[in-house]
Amino acid sequence: MTGLVSRFALVAVLALSACDDKPPAKSVPASTVQKAPIPTVAAPPASAAASPMGQAINAAVFDPAATDPLARRDVLIRTQTLLDRAHFSPGVIDGRDGGNLKLAIQAFQKAHDMTADGAVSQALLDALVGADSGPVLVDYTITQADVAGPFMPQIPKEDYEAMAREPAMNYHDVVEMLAERFHMDEGLLRELNPGANFNQAGVAIVVTAAGPDTLPAKVDRIEIDKALGQVRAFDETGAQVAVYPATVGSTERPAPSGEWAVRTLAPRPTYTYDPSRLTFGKPTAKLTIKAGPNNPVGSTWIDLTKDTYGIHGTPDPKLVNKRASHGCVRLTNWDAAELGSAVKKGAKVIFMGVEARPA
Repeated sequence: MTGLVSRFALVAVLALSACDDKPPAKSVPASTVQKAPIPTVAAPPASAAASPMGQAINAAVFDPAATDPLARRDVLIRTQTLLDRAHFSPGVIDGRDGGNLKLAIQAFQKAHDMTADGAVSQALLDALVGADSGPVLVDYTITQADVAGPFMPQIPKEDYEAMAREPAMNYHDVVEMLAERFHMDEGLLRELNPGANFNQAGVAIVVTAAGPDTLPAKVDRIEIDKALGQVRAFDETGAQVAVYPATVGSTERPAPSGEWAVRTLAPRPTYTYDPSRLTFGKPTAKLTIKAGPNNPVGSTWIDLTKDTYGIHGTPDPKLVNKRASHGCVRLTNWDAAELGSAVKKGAKVIFMGVEARPA
């Protein structure tokens, strides 16, 4: 994060909200807020997965006549991981078909002058592998630092009072932490490692080689497509550098329209529930929820010049672009971190289209 210091004040935003995620007029210094772990991704392990299953997924090819669901899953895992590394994010890598995968494929196809049908094909795989032939599954050994935590108990998402009592909004367990680190669905992580003891240091598991959360160029313009549920990032030459699935407002609580700009970045935002300003939840007193990946606004907040609105992460990555928000723009934590690592202060943010998803 050191490269961000010269471009942004690294502050912890206190989110209030009519949009569910609203920062106040003033920010508080980061030194006054307890630091919590945020999801960062180091370079993926170098060794390709040695297991027969891992080798099969790393070599998966598209067969239109295949009826084996595992063969389909293997192709989808390979496709999703390569799209993720190419910065055409499918959201959570889960080995399943879905709207976010289709949007990512369409964006990749458009960028590479292919027919934009959003379908998995061998031509798509060939194009992805032609740009990145590295393995998509690699071996990883669970470390003592992984199992040490700290972790927090499971708390219902609407129980703001219980969340406010936690010293930090940390991961719930090792599986959640590792799944987010490698951009995976927790169910897929368990499925690929049957019987693994995730709480024991030294245990070898198979994970996706999602790659680091960085972009190849600085982001000068962001388009937020409210109808599709998609965020597109461009550099100063107008070249597209990344595409992400996003939850953008709702028909009842729409996101803004028009052109705004990035004001500042908070990599560890806190969240303030203020019952005098909110129309959801049950608390009757003002509450502040500490920073961390399970904070209601995730682990990154990109503040916009449209007061009270931002682009941010989420504690529920599998729900991105599947449920409505209260007006802001919600990405997976890793996509929000990636965008935040490259966006310029003052970058244009253009909202387009109309929300189609009810609250």
